[in-house]
This record gives sequence, structure tokens and C-alpha cells, in this order.
Amino acid sequence: MICAISGEVPDEPVVSKKSGLLFERRLVERYIEDHGKCPVTKEELTMDDIVAVKTNKVVKPRQLQAASIPGLLGMFQNEWDALMLSSFALEQQLHTARQELSHALYQHDAACRVIARLKKERDEARALLAQAERQIPASMAGAAPTAVVSNGKRAFEDEVGPDGKKIRPGINPVMIDELTECNTMLSAQRKKRQVPPTLASIDAIERYTQISSHPLHKTNKPGILSMDIHPSKDIIATGGIDTNAVLFDRPSGQILCTLTGHSKKITSLKFVPRDELFVTGSADKTVKIWQGSEEGNYNCIHTLKDHTAEVEAVTVHATQKYFVTASKDNTWCFYDISSGSCLTQVGEASGQEGYTSASFHPDGLILGTGTTEAVVKIWDVKTQSNVAKFEGHVGPVTAMSFSENGYFLATAALDGVKLWDLRKLRNFRTISPYDPDTPTNSVEFDFSGSYLAVGGSDTRVYQVANVKLEWNLVKTLPDLSGTGKVTNVKFGTDVKYIAVGSMDRNLRIFGLPGEDDQMDDAKPSEE
Repeated sequence: MICAISGEVPDEPVVSKKSGLLFERRLVERYIEDHGKCPVTKEELTMDDIVAVKTNKVVKPRQLQAASIPGLLGMFQNEWDALMLSSFALEQQLHTARQELSHALYQHDAACRVIARLKKERDEARALLAQAERQIPASMAGAAPTAVVSNGKRAFEDEVGPDGKKIRPGINPVMIDELTECNTMLSAQRKKRQVPPTLASIDAIERYTQISSHPLHKTNKPGILSMDIHPSKDIIATGGIDTNAVLFDRPSGQILCTLTGHSKKITSLKFVPRDELFVTGSADKTVKIWQGSEEGNYNCIHTLKDHTAEVEAVTVHATQKYFVTASKDNTWCFYDISSGSCLTQVGEASGQEGYTSASFHPDGLILGTGTTEAVVKIWDVKTQSNVAKFEGHVGPVTAMSFSENGYFLATAALDGVKLWDLRKLRNFRTISPYDPDTPTNSVEFDFSGSYLAVGGSDTRVYQVANVKLEWNLVKTLPDLSGTGKVTNVKFGTDVKYIAVGSMDRNLRIFGLPGEDDQMDDAKPSEE
């Protein structure tokens, strides 16, 4: 009788009731304890299914070699020889494995070097491609002078694809890397930024009153629709219904120049301080880029005609190399400022809805747009994809402003101002300063993110709090134009003054009485 597991004569034999197989008791008990099955047939098996076999005790005879000392020595020698042979075989296997591992590591190191070299060549090729793309418009202008007329208008048309749409070069990887690097740098700076000690206090703002009024636009077509302030020169630009953009030097109280060229009202304008450029958008469906000169004049260097409806908003990226325009044709365009070329146009032309406002996030990778359908859309600039929608407004979204803290977005419409938390993508507060029939036309955070200005039938300044605390009203500035419609509100440097535009021809400056004279006196000493 042989055990079905060990193949030897069992000392304590047992038999399975189910299979009839013979086992060594201690072996089958351990197997059943671990697996609960028959080791041969794999059937369910318990110790109750095992029957002991009664046999006579048999003393196993010794092996012949173990019967004498020379035999034992010979048996030990054989086992030692077998052990040495096994050890030698294991050493050979270890040596082979070490050689294979060394070869694999060498191949991995060589592959890493090749990948690094290819990445370097790829980056160099991308840089050369970007440089070539920037030089192409200039070379085209030189090769075909008839394509550009004397006033700087771009006359040539973009190529049209099979689907009837204009072919755009797109935002290439080098530009995306540039946008990402700018975002990383600004995000790091924001965490270290503190509120400047020179920022106007709440007590000072409570005492603000009108300190000057300046008639900048034509009497027969009054109305200031857009405004921007140069961040370093204290120059205020206004765009009006009279189709003109006026650059006004606030310290001296003088008009520097008046830019003419649009055929309809100017709806939006922005300074680009890096290259002394100036961008205007108009209801005549065009966007103009103006170049400043040493004499203080601005000349039109590009006229962009990529939209098919009124251009409602212009917003400049933090790199100051790109800008976006939003139009009522339900598209927004991403432009390269230096060449004036449209890199991409996002959206489908629609007669039912369109964009009424737009603004870049301070870090530059997010774009916000407001629509005629009371929807706020958030876009990923790198992929030009719509990543979030904020609904809840009544009427077109007339204005929007991102806070410099990077977390808050303020949007204005007929029902007032809504404040959105970009971290949780939700509306956490609604400010309704006016009656339901009075739209809110302007909303603006100051650069420090400490104050929020709202413009409608008057101008109101709120203290910025957080998601949980109330945003307190600091000051209400009356509309002195008599029109009952404030169209634009902008904060001066450190909120030392507030510039207000309305539906008359005057630009109004609010601040502390006497503060304007002190700032004018201090200006030459700074220079």
C-alpha cells in the first residue's frame, strides 16, 4: 500500500470514503486543513470522510549502506557531491542573471540619453517654427506691399478651408509653454503678495467726492462706453459713441491725443504697456491695434476684420503678447499682438446669441466670457474648451472682473452683480444694488483685490471680504451726469482715485478733496 501523496508506505494509513485513495494521515490532515479538498481528485473533503486503516506495525529495514560505517561514509560523500554540484549550478545561474541585468541597465541608460537628445531637438525645432511663424506675416507684407494700405489696414484675406471656414494657425506648443510658464510665475508671486501700505483706507474712500470733470467726447454724440487706465503713466483712455478713443493725462488734465478710424461706437479698449500698444474694439466689427510714438501720438498698425458682428470686449493676456476679442457673432478670437494675426477663432457664428463681455484670469490660463443669454462661460485657453458654465443671471452679462486673489469672479447683468467662487464653481453672493429695471453696467476689482466697484444708476464701492463674511458697502458716489447711467468704473493706482464714465461726454474723477493737487505736485518729483 502506497500513499497517494508521498508515494511511500504510510506509517498511519487512512482511506478516503469518496475516492477510496490511501494517504498518510498527517499529510492528508494538513492538506484538508489548508484547502478543504482531496489532494488528488480536488473534491470537497473533510476529516469525517477519512477512515483509518488498521494494520500491523512493521519495522522498516535499514538501507544496506546504512548498516555499516563505510557505507554511511559513502552515503554522506554522495550527498555532499550532489550538494556541491547544485551550488555550482546556482552560481552559474546567478552569474548569468547579473550579466542580463547589467545589459538591461545599459540599454535603459542609452534609451534615456536618446530620449533626452530627441526632446532637446524637438524643443529647438518648436522654437525655430515659432520664430518662422512670427516672421511670415512680416515677409508676406514685404513681398506683397499691395496687401497693406497706408493707414495700416490689413487687406489680405485668410485662406479658406473646404468647409468654408478660415484656416487658423492655432496656438502652438511653444506658445502654450509660454502661457503655462507665465501662469506658474504669477501664481507664485500672488502667494507672496501683500496689500500695499499705500492703499487707500476705508475712511478715506468714505470721504471721496468729485474732484474734477473733463469733457472728452463730442457734444452731439455723448456717451463713454469703455475705459482703461495705463498702469504706470496715469493715462486714462475712454471710448465713446462718437467713434473716437481719447487718451487723457490725468495729472495735467490735458488730452494727449484723439484716435479716429472706427466708423461706429467703440465698445472696448485696453492698454498694452509692454510695447506701448493700444487695442480698440468697435461696433463696426473691427479691432484696431495702435502703436505709440515718442511724441505721444498713436498710429494704427493693424485693422482686424475677423468678426461678423459687433466686437463687445477686448482683454489682454498677462504676457502682453496676446489678446482676445469677443463678439456678438458668438465667437472669440485669440490674437498675436505683434503680428496682428488671429491664431484661433472659437465658436460658431449665431444670430440668436453672442458674447457681451470677456476677461482673462490674472494668471492667463482661464478666459471668462459673458453672453446675451445670461450665461457666464469659463474657457481653458490652452485647449480652447469650455470647462464650466455659470447660470443664474437675468439679461445679458454686461461686465466681468477677476479678482487678483485668483479665486473670485464678479459678473454684472440686469439683476445686479453675482460673485462666483472659482474653486467650488458656485455663486456665493449676489449684490442687487438697483431696482429690477436698472441694469448694472460695470464691475471692477482693484489691483489689490480689496475693493469692488459697481456701476449702474450710481457708483458703489464695496469692501471685499470672503465667501462667508458680508461684503460691506463703503461708499456710494452719485451719478452727476444727469443721465442716470454709469457705464464704466475704474480704480486708480492704490485706489487713490476712481474714474467714472457715463452716458454724457464727461470723464469724472472722484477722490479726496485736495488729494488731486497733492498727486500732481508729487508727479514731477517722482520723475
